Amino acid sequence: MSLLNTTINQPSVVLTIAGFDPSSGAGITADLQVFAAHGLYGTSCITALTVQSTLGVAGVEPVAKLITPTLDHLDADLPPTGIKIGMLATAEAVQTVAAYLKKVKRRGIPVVLDPVIRSSSGAALLDAEGLTALQQELLPLVDWITPNRAELAILSGTESSVEEGLWELASRYPHLHIVATGGDTSGDGAVDLLRSPDGELHRFEGERIQTSSTHGTGCAFSSALLARLVLGDAPKAAIAAAKAYVTEALRQAQGIGGGKGPLNLLWPLRPR
Repeated sequence: MSLLNTTINQPSVVLTIAGFDPSSGAGITADLQVFAAHGLYGTSCITALTVQSTLGVAGVEPVAKLITPTLDHLDADLPPTGIKIGMLATAEAVQTVAAYLKKVKRRGIPVVLDPVIRSSSGAALLDAEGLTALQQELLPLVDWITPNRAELAILSGTESSVEEGLWELASRYPHLHIVATGGDTSGDGAVDLLRSPDGELHRFEGERIQTSSTHGTGCAFSSALLARLVLGDAPKAAIAAAKAYVTEALRQAQGIGGGKGPLNLLWPLRPR
């Protein structure tokens, strides 16, 4: 499988709207690595600054007032062919991004939301008002959402099973492609489930890589999914390709840091 976009002279522009992780394992800087690995040109809008490393999140500082001017300036010069949304932190940020999507969605570009609610170390990355705004104002505007099992339970309001969570969330947002990612579950495999807008449920089996370098796995998957959609993949093919990319990034992780290290997101660019 070739990841690189070699059919055009200029790469497609894709936008990430997310938080800044100074360790580059997740957030804006990780998303840009994923886009580069797929031969796309990434632009970014930072929603919050964080103090974090592979050891966890120590602080969060929202910068919602900069979102609108950043998005407006980027859109005037480098309009995106796809948008990935990650950490938003506050209701103000959610509402600002929703207002932007209302302006650009008429272009028919794909929008993938990774609903970042809490970090893997337990730090809150979206406040209660922000969660409500996300459910009421943002989810009706995006095309894809990629929650892990914990995020799906919060968004759907049910913890009985992943399937029930998918159906409950789909009943509220029938237009959504909902991918429940399985990287945070125990067992030998890593299974993702897609509930498509036509009501069908699709299962994606995967290999569980034994590694401590799992920081930013959800960010990488959602960004890779957007990249594959922009490159022209159909929904199921895009999920399979994004899953394969993340699996190899886990396999080739280099063990950086003293905690949960980053994936090797640039592995497709390494000399063979």
